[in-house]
Amino acid sequence: MEKHVLKSVPKSIFSLILLLSPLLGFGWGVKGHQTIALIAQSQLTPATQATIDRLLALEPGSSLMSISTWADEHRDSSNTRWHYINFPRGDCHFQKQRDCPDGECVIEAIKMQRAIFHSTAPDPDRLLALKFLVHLVGDIHQPLHAGFGDDRGGNTYQLQYQSEGTNLHALWDTPMVEQFRRNPVELAGFILADYRLRKPFPSSDVVSWAEQSCAIVSTPGFYPGRQVAHDYLEEYAPVAELQILRAGYRLAELLNQDTAVK
Repeated sequence: MEKHVLKSVPKSIFSLILLLSPLLGFGWGVKGHQTIALIAQSQLTPATQATIDRLLALEPGSSLMSISTWADEHRDSSNTRWHYINFPRGDCHFQKQRDCPDGECVIEAIKMQRAIFHSTAPDPDRLLALKFLVHLVGDIHQPLHAGFGDDRGGNTYQLQYQSEGTNLHALWDTPMVEQFRRNPVELAGFILADYRLRKPFPSSDVVSWAEQSCAIVSTPGFYPGRQVAHDYLEEYAPVAELQILRAGYRLAELLNQDTAVK
């Protein structure tokens, strides 16, 4: 793994006031998506930050963090399939016709919204694209958003955790992040510090992001027994950290591309 010293996170990020709202059943939950947005914000170029500030000014009071869950809050039949991709079990190699019929999957949605964001479209359209990008890049790094179709990304794999019924997807959405017992600002700083000498393989190859998530889901032990202990969350905490960090860095790289000339 390449050695890379991460630049410090701007202090302004850690002074943001957190307005958390409950959200169930979606990738990484509120805390995970907000953490990814904060990590991405710390890596934006001045030109990109200026563009984003101009777009966010269309909705006074909004921030990269506050819009990170917008796509879940406004999910409907027209964009539900944008949040995930299903692979056949045992094959994590993307085949567009098989895995993304009609372009309706998270891979193609990110590509489409990236093109709009970096275009000369009207600012309201670019803001909408930004809202989707901040969220969907997070989704594709939640491993089960690129999981297997036969159990709907772990949604039908039923579990018992802390004496309550749940499923594997929901376990990764919320308890996996909640175990860190930090708010998004603290969690972003913790993850950046924890991986300060690691380069999270920034890449604009969206297909590789999905295939990497699928590979995680395919590792032995990822599917636990039906009775899940906290040990499972502790075992996969480093995986969750690294995926959140990758998402933040890759989101920043995606947003930084070409923005300076627009």
